[in-house]
Amino acid sequence: KDSFYRSLTPEQLKNVKEYNFDHPDAFNTELLLSCMETLKRGEAVTTPNYDFKTHQSVGPGSKVNPADIVILEGILVLHDERVRDLLNMKIFVDTDSDLRLARRIKRDTVERGRDVQNVLDQYAKFVKPSFDEFILPSKKYADIIIPRGGDNDVAIDLIVQHIHTKLGQHDLCKIYPNLFVFFSTFQIGGMHTLIRDMQTTNHDFVFYADRLIRLVVEYGLGHLPFTEKQIITPTGSIYPGVVFCKSGESMENALRACCKGIKIGKILIHGERNDGRQLIYEKLPSDISSRHVLLLDPVLASGNSAVEAVSLLLSKGVPESNIIFLNLIAAPQGIHVICKKFPKLKVITSEIDETLDDDLRVIPGMGEFADRYFGTD
Repeated sequence: KDSFYRSLTPEQLKNVKEYNFDHPDAFNTELLLSCMETLKRGEAVTTPNYDFKTHQSVGPGSKVNPADIVILEGILVLHDERVRDLLNMKIFVDTDSDLRLARRIKRDTVERGRDVQNVLDQYAKFVKPSFDEFILPSKKYADIIIPRGGDNDVAIDLIVQHIHTKLGQHDLCKIYPNLFVFFSTFQIGGMHTLIRDMQTTNHDFVFYADRLIRLVVEYGLGHLPFTEKQIITPTGSIYPGVVFCKSGESMENALRACCKGIKIGKILIHGERNDGRQLIYEKLPSDISSRHVLLLDPVLASGNSAVEAVSLLLSKGVPESNIIFLNLIAAPQGIHVICKKFPKLKVITSEIDETLDDDLRVIPGMGEFADRYFGTD
């Protein structure tokens, strides 16, 4: 973010010792936002080159190419809400104040040609007050707080592993932060092979479909809010555990197997010509507006039925952020539709297929799921 310092005017340069470089107004935040938005669109940007000795932006600037990972670093990165909204992960590095001062003295005297007394005066007059007013309060917006900074190998390793996981996900997960595809294994791939094979018997289809559905449901349950609860074990010991907060028919058995006593509602939506959708039947729990909702449908194709179902839930007072949409496979077209229209809803699937055909069937897909599951094909 230091590249985006505003160039000082001649009047400001005359009295540079009175200029607060640690105030949010010292930065050209509008230009920073423009560069961030351009990078997120997959386009290259040119960032300013700021000279800390002359306090001016100099030269042609530096080209920054788009990438899967872009790191924005700076003491005031988390201060502005508009900047925070463009970040996928927000990290606050918490370092001892004495160490921060020692680093500043070394940097400003060696790299920026300032004397120690000038650095100390600036610290007392501007740096420390600005830290207390602008930087420290932004800590509450961080997703991750790292104590001890670069010396905290464990925290850094956790962040690296998280990024590796994200990079291993489907490309659409990089576009939509509300889309989750759980990590595939040979076992999951083998079950997908069986339920997609047209030669698989009805009995085997149901068996392996149920196994896959249970994995999807369990993954979805992991996105529900929990509350802490201490219980007493049979040995008389205290166990610090957690419990759930309140929270398609062919997925119902797996849901009940994972979470007994859960309330279940029904929504029937009929497809019409031109891919229209008509709500035929709905019966939902009377207190659904106060609950988190798992919306179950084995296949996400065009997304139109899903939009109709989500719209119904919203009309019943369910907050969009309380809805988790679970399915076995999804088409990219359906993901675009549902994730764009409902950015606060979570979509969880075990696999994303290639496309839809002219009849809006998922390709390669697995055929008509309900017919194969209930033996009505």
